[in-house]
Amino acid sequence: MIYSKKRELVLDYVRTNCTHPTAEEVYSGLRALDVNVSLATVYRNLNQLAESGLLQRIATPSGADRFDGNIAQHLHAICTRCGRVEDIPRNALPDLCKIASSYTDMELSDITLVFHGVCSVCRNHTKN
Repeated sequence: MIYSKKRELVLDYVRTNCTHPTAEEVYSGLRALDVNVSLATVYRNLNQLAESGLLQRIATPSGADRFDGNIAQHLHAICTRCGRVEDIPRNALPDLCKIASSYTDMELSDITLVFHGVCSVCRNHTKN
């Protein structure tokens, strides 16, 4: 991938914002920092960074994809009401690849697992 200053700014923004931002949020955040960038440039760079493995893309069922600057192996939980994404450490669960491998003739090395539920903010909002 050829170096681009705007791509570097997009990558730095996602890596420093642990909120798993959408492309729109990255665009708004960069514009608030007086970065002259178009929404199309943000989308293009996020896609290239995700394809190259420098960011993780998190597909959400009810909204825009989110992006994660933490590329270490970990899992995600997504609130089905507000779309908030939280990280779950991989070691919080047993070795699911090893368990699943026992049911196949494959040596499994990676897993994509997303938990869906309702976050505490949305649960508390419903109670009021």
